[in-house]
Amino acid sequence: MTGRLILASASPRRLALLAQVGIVPDEVAPADIDETQYKAELPRELAARLAAEKAEAVAARFPDAAVLAADTVVACGRRVLDKAGDAVEAKNCLKLLSGQRHRVFGGISVIAPGGVHRQRVVVTQVQFKRLTEAEITAYLDTEEWRGKAGAYAIQGHAGGFVKKINGSYDNVVGLPLYETLALLSGLGIT
Repeated sequence: MTGRLILASASPRRLALLAQVGIVPDEVAPADIDETQYKAELPRELAARLAAEKAEAVAARFPDAAVLAADTVVACGRRVLDKAGDAVEAKNCLKLLSGQRHRVFGGISVIAPGGVHRQRVVVTQVQFKRLTEAEITAYLDTEEWRGKAGAYAIQGHAGGFVKKINGSYDNVVGLPLYETLALLSGLGIT
């Protein structure tokens, strides 16, 4: 890797995914931005905007480094499924996903030293099996849903709910590696 790389995320999953392909950021510097969805903003647009805003906020603090930011948005149709605030919200989210297809939008944004900015949105389609009340309750008891978009972690117990996936598995975990490496490489960062 050439120069310094800053990861604009507090997500341990993103850090682990990068380590999986041999990338260890020089620093982890989460962005503190308002992640509220704009009225009529579509899920793809939201993922792109949040990744870009995170990258820009952190790049302002590290102008001589490359900054990588990402955001994951889970959506059923146009409806964005945020991180559940409590078990009731998580249960409602899982009931909505039960037996349905949904999409995971992974926004990636890279700002190179000098301000060159590149970004991409990766879309993965996931289909859940029909969940029983007992399966939902057991999953809620794992606490894996906490802090997760769509109230589930595909890399954990919820992996057993996935009937079909079309697209990047890593995107659903939190960072599409192929596309991230392509962006970094295209800017001469890796």
